[in-house]
Amino acid sequence: MLRAADHDVIQELGHPFELKQDGVFLAIVIDNYPMTRGLHPASSTLMLRMPPGFPDAAPDMFWLDPPVSFNGVPIPGTEARETYLGRTWQRWSRHIQGQWRPGIDNLGTYLAYVRRCLNQAAGRAT
Repeated sequence: MLRAADHDVIQELGHPFELKQDGVFLAIVIDNYPMTRGLHPASSTLMLRMPPGFPDAAPDMFWLDPPVSFNGVPIPGTEARETYLGRTWQRWSRHIQGQWRPGIDNLGTYLAYVRRCLNQAAGRAT
């Protein structure tokens, strides 16, 4: 179950989204999520897998479909492909655990982290 405040954060993005149960994880699937300039394609479907106990438990990694590259060049830490919800996703192996602040961080701060990762992949300052 997603908290009302976290649900509001997704709605404010203005992109279609779905919440799906994936085993013990809650999958948040956001369509047409815009990529940073230099990343291709210009948008992709973003999947976040929220662990039991979120937001006190830290999320780990995120996934994109279709896969994203930087000006046609693969991005380090995104080579793996994994199947969830009947689709194949590009796994972005990014880990926030040591930076996650239980009781403070939430879906909004995690989406800001995802954006920073995308910006870094495109060589942009965060």
